[in-house]
Amino acid sequence: MNTPSLGAPTDDTPISPLAALGIAVLAISTSAILVRWSSAPSLIKAFYRVAFTVGLLAPVALARYRDALSTFSRRDLVAATGAGVALAAHFASWFESLNHTTVAASVTLVQSQPLFVAVGAWALLDERVGRRTAAGIAVALVGMVLMSVSDLLAPSSAPRPLFGNALAVVGAVTAAAYVLTGRSVRSRVSLVPYVVVVYSVCAATLLVVAVGNGDPLTGYPLREWVLFLAMAVGPGIFGHTVINWALAHLESSVVSVSLLGEPLGSTILALFLFGEIPTVPLVAGGAIVLFGIYVTAS
Repeated sequence: MNTPSLGAPTDDTPISPLAALGIAVLAISTSAILVRWSSAPSLIKAFYRVAFTVGLLAPVALARYRDALSTFSRRDLVAATGAGVALAAHFASWFESLNHTTVAASVTLVQSQPLFVAVGAWALLDERVGRRTAAGIAVALVGMVLMSVSDLLAPSSAPRPLFGNALAVVGAVTAAAYVLTGRSVRSRVSLVPYVVVVYSVCAATLLVVAVGNGDPLTGYPLREWVLFLAMAVGPGIFGHTVINWALAHLESSVVSVSLLGEPLGSTILALFLFGEIPTVPLVAGGAIVLFGIYVTAS
């Protein structure tokens, strides 16, 4: 998910942007693993991941970007609110998908959000879709269909793979909505103020839905709180925030293609940690999806 960079690139950056990008991809590859390890309700996991991320970023925003936070226009606040609601739907649907399908299928399908960004930009913003982009979308859709029916070809150990895969696709669509809704704001607002506002709305939305669903907010063992914090620090701060920093120093196509490493990293971790061995149709469908995303994003 692309958000604004922390600032303009400089030649004296003390950290190699490529090295930072590699660390970020490794960090986000742990996201599905941490979610799967937690036994808390999906909405609770999503809420605390976002809430802890806000808690970690808010002091930076208040110290360095107080003026930017106080000068949000009404238009930008409306757009950021919409982006926050869309992001809440993304987290809720994707976290829940991991309860029903394999890590490999869930992460690959949710990573398809660039396809829906391209389609949404064409349908809603009248942006032109070139032949290469259209071909990439078509290829990826073929792979997504194959992944969705892979359990019919070679049953996996997942309890409800079709339902879980559908939720992951919903997660991709809502992630695309998050990107499209906040696109205009991101050209005017720095990363940290934007993220704090959007994540605050996201956390509030998840909190309301979780309470309405009857999910308890407290009473979890220490292990769960450690996992909640790890989700915020690892995939949240060292993952997506570093990726947004890298966008100020690297071509966006390099960053987009690098993110295709997340499904691979998550699948390998799930293989060793959970014993999840992807079926041949799932691997084939996933490879087709990733190739389609590569064609679309590069």
